[in-house]
Amino acid sequence: MNRKHANVSTVASLLGAVAAIGMLAGCQDQANGGGAGSRDHITVVGSSTVFPFTTMVAERLVNNRPGTKAPAIESTGTGGGMKLFCAGVGAAHPDIEDASRRMKASEYRTCVANGVTKIIEVQIGLDGIAFAEAKNGPKLQLTAVDLYKALAAQPNGQPNTAKTWKDVNPALPAIQIQVYGPPSTSGTRDAFAELILARGCEAIRPQMAALKEKDAPAFAKACTAIREDGAYVDAGENDNLIVQKLQSNPNAIGIFGYSYLEQNNDKLTGVPLNGVAPTYETIARGAYPGSRPLYLYVKAAHLSAIKGLREFLDLYAASWEPGGPLAAKGLIAAPEDVRKRNAQVVKTGALVDPSQLL
Repeated sequence: MNRKHANVSTVASLLGAVAAIGMLAGCQDQANGGGAGSRDHITVVGSSTVFPFTTMVAERLVNNRPGTKAPAIESTGTGGGMKLFCAGVGAAHPDIEDASRRMKASEYRTCVANGVTKIIEVQIGLDGIAFAEAKNGPKLQLTAVDLYKALAAQPNGQPNTAKTWKDVNPALPAIQIQVYGPPSTSGTRDAFAELILARGCEAIRPQMAALKEKDAPAFAKACTAIREDGAYVDAGENDNLIVQKLQSNPNAIGIFGYSYLEQNNDKLTGVPLNGVAPTYETIARGAYPGSRPLYLYVKAAHLSAIKGLREFLDLYAASWEPGGPLAAKGLIAAPEDVRKRNAQVVKTGALVDPSQLL
């Protein structure tokens, strides 16, 4: 290439780069200022547990508004979604984060550092971390202590050597411990660690409760770190894959959101935990140990900038009542006062209080 053509090419490249930067800046200015925006659809990332509920609301939005472009919804896991959500404001970044746990204080700080300073938190309902096996499985009945002894990396301060369920509890069958569950980026994995493993750990090692307050990393190592020798199998963010694996391996158990158990109750059976089976009723009244809230996080700066976003949130709030469309999909309705409070959040766009995040 001669020097003249090289210069023309260089200038063209520079102009292209400048134009691209200008377009991105424009998108961000519009989002920050509540302008019309330049993206013609809603984008959502986050939890695989919340994914089917958000997908249903997205389908209803499109059906209710002919000509509306379908929202783009990606199942990245809660942790992975938070990274994308908190990366910035503007059309290049997601509008909504689906979350199967509450936002962490550290994630909020990352958001703020990247200009995501106005965040709306909406609790959409409840879910349970369900343990399930195939219909022809061994009919296990487990406790938090059993699961801690079976799956913790160091249940007694030493590497876990348990091979069968009978090794952790003589009352259980001598069946190989094989558990398919979510990856470390998943909110379901975080909730499993907090609601089940930590409780099992503290039940047999009471001194851990004090350690939790004094040294959180040391507590995590002792109580919630999961063994990596094959007894626990990271099945990724596709919960349907866990359902398939349980059908091909009836002695295994799986961990996922309750909705996947309900949707596959012709293939799977819930494993009782501490004597309580995972059902809509036990989770709704808080009797099931794995009960947890589910959330949406929304960028307030995008509400006016992204077409259909306000309507999408209104439709979500109109769908989470008992007996409503989301309940039919497996979402467990939150108590009435929680539903009313969060409907008001959707209506007013009230921001999350960072002092309440851990």
